[in-house]
Amino acid sequence: MEPAERAGGGDPSEPGGRPSPNPRGFVPQKEIVYNKLLPYAEQLDAESDLQLAQIKSNLGRAVQLQELWPGGLFWTRKLSTYIRLYGRKFSKEDHVLFIKLLYELVSIPKLEISMMQGFARLLINLLKKKELLSRDDLELPWRPLYDMVERILYSKTEHLGLNWFPNSVENVLKTLVKSCRPYFPADATAEMLEEWRPLMCPFDVTMQKAITYFEIFLPTSLPPELHHKGFRLWFDELIGLWVSVQNLPQWEGQLVNLFARLATDNIGYIDWDPYVPKIFTRILRSLNLPVGSSQVLVPRFLTNAYDIGHAVIWITAMMGGPSKLVQKHLAGLFNSITSFYHPSNNGRWLNKLMKLLQRLPSSVVRRLHRERYKKPSWLTPVPDSHKLSDQDVTDFVQCIIQPVLLAMFSKTGSLEAAQALQNLALMRPELVIPPVLERTYPALETLTEPHQLTATLSCVIGVARSLVSGGKWFPQGPTHMLPLLMRALPGVDPNDFSKCMITFQFIATFSTLVPLVDCSSVLQERNDLTEVERELCSATAEFEDFVLQFMDRCFGLIESSTLEQTREETETEKMTHLESLVELGLSSTFSTILTQCSKEIFMVALQKVFNFSTSHIFETRVAGRMVADMCRAAVKCCPDESLKLFVPHCCSVITQLTMNDDVLKDEELDKELLWSLQLLSEITRVDGKKLLLYKEQLVKILQRTLHLTCKQGYTLSCNLLHHLLRSTTLIYPTEYCSVPGGFDKPPSEYFPIKDWGKPGDLWNLGIQWHVPSSEEVAFAFYLLDSFLKPELIKLQHCGDGELEMSRDDILQSLTIVHNCLIGSGNLLPPLKGEPVTNLVPSMVSLEETKLYTGLEYDLSRENYRETIARVIRKLLNHILNNSEDDTKSLFLIIKIIGDLLQFQGSHKHEFDSRWKSFNLVKKSMENRLHGKKQHIRALLIDRVMLQHELRTLTVEGCEYKKIHQDMIRDLLRLSTSSYSQVRNKAQQTFFAALGAYNFCCRDIIPLVLEFLRPDKQDVTQQQFKQNTKSKTSVHFTFKEGALYCLLGNHSGVCLANLHDWDCIVQTWPAIVSSGLSKAMSLEKPSIVRLFDDLAEKIHRQYETIGLDFTIPNSCVGIAELLQQSKNPSTNQIMLSSEEIKEGLKRQQEKNADALRNYENLVNTLLDGVEQRNLPWKFEHIGIGLLSLLLRDDRVLPLRAIRFFVENLNHDAIVVRKMAISAVAGILKQLKRTHKKLTINPYEISGYPKPTQIFAGDRPDNHWLHYDSKSIPRTKKEWESSCFVEKTHWGYYTWPQNMVVYAGMEEQPKLGRSREDLTEAEQIIFDHFSDPKFVEQLITFLSLEDRKGKDKFNPRRFCLFKGIFRNFDDAFLPVLKPHLERLVADSHESTQRCVAEIIAGLIRGSKHWTFEKVEKLWELLCPLLRTALSNITVETYNDWGTCIATSCESRDPRKLHWLFELLLESPLSGEGGSFVDACRLYVLQGGLAQQEWRVPELLHRLLKYLEPKLTQVYKNVRERIGSVLTYIFMIDVSLPNTAPTASPRVPEFTARILEKLKPLMDVDEEIQNHVMEENGIGEEDERTQGIKLLKTILKWLMASAGRSFSTAVTEQLQLLPLFFKIAPVENDNSYDELKRDAKLCLSLMSQGLLYPHQVPLVLQVLKQTARSSSWHARYTVLTYLQTMVFYNLFIFLSNEDAVKDIRWLVISLLEDEQLEVREMAATTLSGLLQCNFLTMDSPMQIHFEQLCKTKLPKKRKRDPGFVGDTIPSAELVKRHAGVLGLGACVLSSPYDVPTWMPQLLMNLSAHLNDPQPIEMTVKKTLSNFRRTHHDNWQEHKQQFTDDQLLVLTDLLVSPCYYA
Repeated sequence: MEPAERAGGGDPSEPGGRPSPNPRGFVPQKEIVYNKLLPYAEQLDAESDLQLAQIKSNLGRAVQLQELWPGGLFWTRKLSTYIRLYGRKFSKEDHVLFIKLLYELVSIPKLEISMMQGFARLLINLLKKKELLSRDDLELPWRPLYDMVERILYSKTEHLGLNWFPNSVENVLKTLVKSCRPYFPADATAEMLEEWRPLMCPFDVTMQKAITYFEIFLPTSLPPELHHKGFRLWFDELIGLWVSVQNLPQWEGQLVNLFARLATDNIGYIDWDPYVPKIFTRILRSLNLPVGSSQVLVPRFLTNAYDIGHAVIWITAMMGGPSKLVQKHLAGLFNSITSFYHPSNNGRWLNKLMKLLQRLPSSVVRRLHRERYKKPSWLTPVPDSHKLSDQDVTDFVQCIIQPVLLAMFSKTGSLEAAQALQNLALMRPELVIPPVLERTYPALETLTEPHQLTATLSCVIGVARSLVSGGKWFPQGPTHMLPLLMRALPGVDPNDFSKCMITFQFIATFSTLVPLVDCSSVLQERNDLTEVERELCSATAEFEDFVLQFMDRCFGLIESSTLEQTREETETEKMTHLESLVELGLSSTFSTILTQCSKEIFMVALQKVFNFSTSHIFETRVAGRMVADMCRAAVKCCPDESLKLFVPHCCSVITQLTMNDDVLKDEELDKELLWSLQLLSEITRVDGKKLLLYKEQLVKILQRTLHLTCKQGYTLSCNLLHHLLRSTTLIYPTEYCSVPGGFDKPPSEYFPIKDWGKPGDLWNLGIQWHVPSSEEVAFAFYLLDSFLKPELIKLQHCGDGELEMSRDDILQSLTIVHNCLIGSGNLLPPLKGEPVTNLVPSMVSLEETKLYTGLEYDLSRENYRETIARVIRKLLNHILNNSEDDTKSLFLIIKIIGDLLQFQGSHKHEFDSRWKSFNLVKKSMENRLHGKKQHIRALLIDRVMLQHELRTLTVEGCEYKKIHQDMIRDLLRLSTSSYSQVRNKAQQTFFAALGAYNFCCRDIIPLVLEFLRPDKQDVTQQQFKQNTKSKTSVHFTFKEGALYCLLGNHSGVCLANLHDWDCIVQTWPAIVSSGLSKAMSLEKPSIVRLFDDLAEKIHRQYETIGLDFTIPNSCVGIAELLQQSKNPSTNQIMLSSEEIKEGLKRQQEKNADALRNYENLVNTLLDGVEQRNLPWKFEHIGIGLLSLLLRDDRVLPLRAIRFFVENLNHDAIVVRKMAISAVAGILKQLKRTHKKLTINPYEISGYPKPTQIFAGDRPDNHWLHYDSKSIPRTKKEWESSCFVEKTHWGYYTWPQNMVVYAGMEEQPKLGRSREDLTEAEQIIFDHFSDPKFVEQLITFLSLEDRKGKDKFNPRRFCLFKGIFRNFDDAFLPVLKPHLERLVADSHESTQRCVAEIIAGLIRGSKHWTFEKVEKLWELLCPLLRTALSNITVETYNDWGTCIATSCESRDPRKLHWLFELLLESPLSGEGGSFVDACRLYVLQGGLAQQEWRVPELLHRLLKYLEPKLTQVYKNVRERIGSVLTYIFMIDVSLPNTAPTASPRVPEFTARILEKLKPLMDVDEEIQNHVMEENGIGEEDERTQGIKLLKTILKWLMASAGRSFSTAVTEQLQLLPLFFKIAPVENDNSYDELKRDAKLCLSLMSQGLLYPHQVPLVLQVLKQTARSSSWHARYTVLTYLQTMVFYNLFIFLSNEDAVKDIRWLVISLLEDEQLEVREMAATTLSGLLQCNFLTMDSPMQIHFEQLCKTKLPKKRKRDPGFVGDTIPSAELVKRHAGVLGLGACVLSSPYDVPTWMPQLLMNLSAHLNDPQPIEMTVKKTLSNFRRTHHDNWQEHKQQFTDDQLLVLTDLLVSPCYYA
């Protein structure tokens, strides 16, 4: 996340809240408030004014001079840096000018894509805070954005490889539209609807496009008086569409996004109530929850489900208002899904549910903030009638709290629940916190369930702030704090890492919020305290105890994690990752506690730490670090007292132990000495002013220890030096207490309890800054002079070769130098020197601005940065020439170079991780409800400090000077070292440096490429004197290093791919020709891999580079205004006309240059690739690079065209593939434009324009339909026809300007001879008229690539389409024999090849004359007939694709030959069932593409198929089912749609039902009678019926997922039949019929119902429930379960329906068949569980009555008599009662409602009843035990003692032997 996003926030305009009169002549829009709190704040206004003035004048100047690059880009980048540093600190006029200028720049049509993205990102940033500019200040046109989105996201040439867009472009564009949307003019909505309505054809892909455009463009934030120009124009139309679509097409989700946005922007202006049940039903369906046992999901329900984020926004916006309907449904929603949140449930749906929980509360909080706390702006406010009332909020919290509490323990972790609780506690702490605490206290007591502990603690951390601050809602909150803290202490446990970390976080969170001060004395002094305050006061006496216990725990943790205990000394020197995390947790928690302590408690703690650290000796790796951290924390809090204790102690120990000079030479030092050094080095990280007292002692220690021989020793000593320097020279806050001024005031004046949980006050932060004083600076320089200078002198001599130093000595010196450098980074001025000039030509100044960071450099002193730079370079040279294997020194040198270049006091990566952690803490502690930066003080101080660091780091884009150049060259040399680790480290530093300096890449690229030159032999003869390695391997590392330098790291620059012609012209050819080098052995896999990576990265990152850099005049005008704008302004004179002319000239030169570079690059690459002995790998890389250079605004140079055409027949398949794509692209470039003209569709049809929107088959679009009586069969008819190629035109409405192609004579000439062609075309013509070339090509194309994986290849199709489009039928004579030969060959690959060519032919003949087309079909018809009769399993897919591709976007009247051919007789029966199925498939492909324009063909096909529906073969049946789906696809019930002219479902169903009558009337089971083929008479009719039914099932299953609306009324008539057939058990051995019936029912039950269909469905279900087949009755119940859940709110909103269902289930409980009774019980408990039915007393009484039914006495039976199996009616009734009670018990699996105990008692009375009752009771009880076992402790409370006794008896199984 860019820091810019966190700039600003809603604040009073100035500290103190009064806008001060501004002497600077302008009121800033919104600055970053934190800047005012920096210690040097008063200098910033002048600095920012100067920068803004420079930006305005230079940006204006650059645009007027037509200089997009480098000037324009450079200064727009400066503007974004300016916003990052100062926020939007410019006047409103400037703000508007900046936006307008960038808007013009972004929408330059030919702008290079990378520039466009840069401008767009800045523009988004300028528009981000929309409250700053109202619609009156700014209006932006929408068309330029639409043109851009159309050109880029729906690019016509991208798939041909003529344009390369980066992946990020889609998001950038969408965000840009979103940011500009509020400023579109009032009439925009009407224009947009006009523009995109014609695309709304639901069967076409354009529907998706239209809805996408609506979703991203339609403005929804217009003020109420303009609503009639805004959403009122489209709301009814689109919501009508949404309501009537049933099968979730992809665009439905986008409509939801649009409605969600509309609802949020217009709360209170739209009445959503009529749609609420539908909205909630669809949201519930969208969660894809599993219902019932064996359920098949429709696959598209998973992929196209709604985005939860948008659904949540929609719900939130509809809440409140007078009707409360939404809240009622929301409660219903959570009631029905609560049980899914229980931790024992898991599935892929869980993520969605968790997201819903997490997003909903935060969305409601956002809305409350907007209504109650947000500063009013120009955006429409929420009317009072619709604001959320307190009651609304309470209702909301109550309905969601149950699922949240369950989700705390979810398997996916408790994060979402914690975030939800944080937001809920802001609204209603009294409802949220108590239940969380109820779960926390037991979790803190238990030892056996660590997961429970971590989950509850993380949730308490979320609500911590609400808990501690108490407030009017929850005053007793704070009293829980101490008990919680004390009980959390055992969590500091060395054996359980995650528990330990969460405990640290827990303790730290609470202690940040509360001053740890003992206030118990106040009780005697004051008597005006409230009850809670008195309680708190007496409790605070425990704070001291808490702190001391915490310390004991920490000491225990430390002692158990010393290095000796955990592992051997030898194994590893560093801490493990876990240990370092614990160390971090420990030290930050401890320092937080001490910061918040009162002085008394602190002194006790200090003494304790001091005793602990001085009475033990720790090893310095693990335990030592932790103890030293604790000491450091103590010293930081109160430096005076602590330093008094620690410094003298450490100094005396060290001095004593180093008395003896032998110690200095020891390899292994005394542990005590090391530990004291470590301690001393850590405690010096405090406020520098306090250290000055001890400077003599500290310097003495340094003199004794810096030159110890032992590496560990001198490293610690260097740390001491580093920390001393840092403490004295940096700027930093010295305290982070939660109240400014600390707690050391007598309780009479200051009462700490008032400050519990109090946020910091941004205007009285009172930050205590440490700013270096002159004494400190002097001390720092004294340290540098004493310790750094001598080392530099030594190293200087060593580098000159005058002094021999051992490696260890060099390393020691370098360590000292490095520590001095990073200690005093911000004292030392940056490197000086000559700038490197002439890297880029520019007419605008590209100067850098320096930021003031609080220190004036003292230029009178020696600048050590320069000295270090000089010495290190010399030393580096020396080491590389004499001892290249001294890698440790090289590592350090690399570090030093990196820091010399960039380090000014803080490192970028540290800064980034601090931003990150700052944001995490901010998120976990923020108060989103009140907003306005209500953060705790420590966080605010941290943010100001980050602002300071951001300023010190803003050195990026530094001027590139000679000295930088030298050092970067050194890094480059190190990057090609022969040691891989040296290479790695040097490359990282190298990339960082490249990113930092302007334009330095252009200077470095030639040097990197030097290493790749194939003839580079003399590299480094003398360097390798000592090395005996062979020459080639040396070259080799050079190459490898250089390649890595080109490749770049994953985030930084990739040198091989800078988006700039000058660079690419050098790098790409070099990469290719490096293959000629002798050293380039492809044997070495790492090199091969590197080249692959490099090629892959170039392909991935390449974006088309611009050739045209013209700036339109509209930009120039705004740029002039910007340059003239005052306040602040520089006094630059306006541009003279000469300068502007010069600018124009340069810009034209630049365009010409770019073009020249482009052609050069193509030619150089061709030269490279055509070299004789180039290895194949490099040839492929070269061809790949060439293919990136195809463009849509420039034809490739001829030589490249010839190259690609010849390579169509290359030996390597990779190359052939590239060539095919490239030639297809070239043909697109060469395409001649076809003339179009506007027509008036109403004149053609002779009908007037309809008055309102009316979609579908209207009289005025009837002329588009295919009509076999009037198809053009002669030339005259053909030429007088008006062909419309695109399928969607005219379905919904006609566009304003309907264009079609002009007549033949106005189109480009066809049938040209070779002389008429351009040169480029001649190349292609010559090759394709050459029979040998074509024969070779066809041979290659009909080879197999990957067996079984090949598919119809669109690239090859594009190639042939282009050939036939550009050269019409010139090549047919050559191709014809091949086509005839290929069609007859039934091999898979030859058939595929011929299918690709034929599709290309048909599509390419779009503009041919009638004679040519007619001849073409004479050739094609016999070919297609042969092909269709030869079709095989492998090829039918390809032929389907071929025909579908041929018909896509073509007027059906042009293809009448094809359709007539396909409809000849699709089911001839010859060639068997398989060929028939394939023919149907092919036909379906063609007709489906034509959608609604071929009703006649669809009718003919249906008429042909209907008698054939009883086909026996399975595969034909499936195919017919699919074809039927497409035939009826056009029959949709969408709003304002005319009844279709295509076949309709109701008529078809009526005919089918007639034929199925014989099956309907029979009552017995329907078996599969198809096996006996020779049935006679009556039998025959049934067999026919069954066959027909099978096909119908296939049709219904196919259409479940595809059609837009389900024809429910028709399907209902078939339901009773399916109920009869569907099997009850899950068994796969059933025949096809039964399986299909079951699947079909499952799919139908998931369908979405319209409210008016509910009674119809119930009618059928009730009728079936009386059926004599128990299978049918059973299946009704399973169907009912799914149907009700998937349409929950639609049923709930219909009271009669609920009554009917209740009656149905309860009456089936008394069914005579046992299975049906049990299923009814299951269904009942399901309906109760999702709260569809409620457990009320009439129901309970009903069941209890049934239970009391008396059973008849048992009769004595004769021995021979078998007992009758039919149970008596009484037994059934009694069983029904027991089942009903059991269902009630099982309906609440996770809690015990009040009625439950009594019911269990009633049930237990029936344990001894006859079977099946006994079985049911046992099952119920064991299930109850299983589900309630986890929380039995809680649940026990609900029962009385007697009940518990009975229960225990029941649940504990009786003795086995009794």
